[in-house]
Formats: sequence, C-alpha cells, structure tokens
Amino acid sequence: MAYRGPAFTVTADQVLEPSGVRTRRDIVHHSGSVVILAVEESNSEPLVLLDSSIVMPHNKRFWELPAGGSMMARRLGRANATAGGNGYTASRWKCILRFYASPAFGRNNDMYSARGLRRGKASGGDEVIRSQMVPLSPPLHGHEGHIRDAKTMPGCSGSTSHNMAESRTHADSL
Repeated sequence: MAYRGPAFTVTADQVLEPSGVRTRRDIVHHSGSVVILAVEESNSEPLVLLDSSIVMPHNKRFWELPAGGSMMARRLGRANATAGGNGYTASRWKCILRFYASPAFGRNNDMYSARGLRRGKASGGDEVIRSQMVPLSPPLHGHEGHIRDAKTMPGCSGSTSHNMAESRTHADSL
C-alpha cells in the first residue's frame, strides 16, 4: 500500500502486461461516489441544478453537478433523498450512467437523475456551497468554460442531459 486515507487508498501493483512486459501500476481505490443530474421540468425549458464551491488544491470556484460519497449512494433508494449538501430533495431517482473518472480508479461512479425536486435547507458541512438552477440547453448559459470536472461533463453534455430532457422519460427507460 502506497497511501491510505479516509476517502481512498493507493496501491502500487506489479502487473504482467499481455505483451509480456512486467510493470508497475498505481491504482486508486475509492469508496465510491454518486453524481446527481437534478432536473426541474416545470418550466418550458428544463433546468439543471449546479453547485459551486471553492475547490482545493486549485483555489478556484468550480460549477459542478451535486455529488456525494458512498453514504449518499446508499440513501438514494429512499424517497426524498437529498441531492448533496445543497438542501434539495427529490422524490424520483434513477441510475442513468455508470462511468470511470479515470482508468486508474478501481471503482466506477454512478450518475442518477433526480426528479420531483423540492428545495430545503442546505447542509454543506465543511463546504460553502452555492446552488443555481440553470437552463439545460448547451452550453449551460452563463457557465460555459466553468465546467471543468470529469464527473460533470458527461451529465452536462448534449448526449446525456439534453436528450434526457427532450424525451422527459428517457431517464426512466434506462
């Protein structure tokens, strides 16, 4: 084991490649996380919920889809589960995408759609989170160039979120 922390561990593994070459691979073992594509459909144009906070070590404000760790993942089966620390709850949840943040991460991430949104009291813990509902139409008006993280890009891309919102039932059919 190269590193053990509260959220992940890193191992340095010796592997035999199919070509016969023996090499070292550093693998990140994460406890798991979920990403939430919270869509409000009561307007003529669907809106998506983005959270913003200062992200270390970059010391920059990032706009991103709400996310949480493995504890949040276990709660998503319940009605009115919380969509991160922003205080929003949703009555309908559906897993719409499984992806790897990086090939070196030993666990996949799940993206859930959240429907039937209700705003509640934010409980961001140690983070100061700003939340905003923004038009789903690419490029997310006012946030172009501010979407920088790997977990938000697939949810905010035309291939996932826009098509989902167009059909309004697409997420429920996955």
